[in-house]
Amino acid sequence: MLMVNNKALGPWTPAQLMHGGWSGRVHFADYVYPWFLLIVGVAIPFSSRAGLSRWGYFAKVLKRAVILVLLGCLINSSYARRPLFDLGVLQLIGFAYFGGALLYAIPIRWRLGVAAGLLGAHWALLRFAPIPGFPGGLFTEDRNVVVYLNQMYLERYGLENLPAALPTIALVLIGTGIGDLLRTESIAGRAKVRTILICGAAMALTGWLWSLDLPFNKPLWTPPYILVTAGWGAMVLAALYHTTDVRGRRTLVFPLVVLGTNAIVAFVLPILVNVHILSEWGWTLSTGKLFSLGDAWFGLFTRPLGLGFGGLLYTLSYLLVWWLVLYWMYRKSVFIKV
Repeated sequence: MLMVNNKALGPWTPAQLMHGGWSGRVHFADYVYPWFLLIVGVAIPFSSRAGLSRWGYFAKVLKRAVILVLLGCLINSSYARRPLFDLGVLQLIGFAYFGGALLYAIPIRWRLGVAAGLLGAHWALLRFAPIPGFPGGLFTEDRNVVVYLNQMYLERYGLENLPAALPTIALVLIGTGIGDLLRTESIAGRAKVRTILICGAAMALTGWLWSLDLPFNKPLWTPPYILVTAGWGAMVLAALYHTTDVRGRRTLVFPLVVLGTNAIVAFVLPILVNVHILSEWGWTLSTGKLFSLGDAWFGLFTRPLGLGFGGLLYTLSYLLVWWLVLYWMYRKSVFIKV
């Protein structure tokens, strides 16, 4: 997410670091958000519920979801420079986590059944729900059932794209199944890897076949997009689990551990610093224009090296600075969680 959110390569930006949009293709940038949701689901079985009553667990889940929503609103309000309530990245994660965590109380087969039902319902909504004046199944960027619901009902309440809660909750539920498997002590590590790889490949294949009927689409979170990203996410997770837990080569992924132990900080703080410090602090030129700290940092690389290579070095330097901040927190055992 840090790479995708802070790329500064201009026209030289690789297509894989840009969202596929309505192209029907899934780029690398399109995997990041659903993988985050998948890992939210994987983490739920590892979350401690010791000593908590049913209502205590509900309160804990609700608190986490509310914090995520409020942090998301803080980010979007910072961008807009005014108080704003809407459904951004963290808000949707909060909704999806809330639904997935509450449904974790039911057995795994029912959870996966609910996930399948949610994906089926979302597919039917996109595929068959009629739009007044148009037949059902209309699926273009400016004319589809989600756009209609947004314009007619949801935008006025800041709930634009609320239908995305259906497939994202399904994605979290899929993650809880993987988390259950990883926690099972009666299954050997290599068998877990094989099972996750097979399930991941099956989901990716199902998503690809389903895309022949309804295209991959991140803005609307189409079910084929959910399954193909969940499938590849599961396979990547299996590879990492094999490296770290089965083969014991944990030092290879240490740079990722530093990011993962303070994931919410790694997402929120760089955005707030960029919006409120790098963009607002600086020097006023004789023309009256603000020359910000961000402009100075960016120009340090792009003036001598050009927008392409210089932009790449700027992006890498931004990532390095934040990795070092998170490494300092890791060394000091400062772990901020919601």
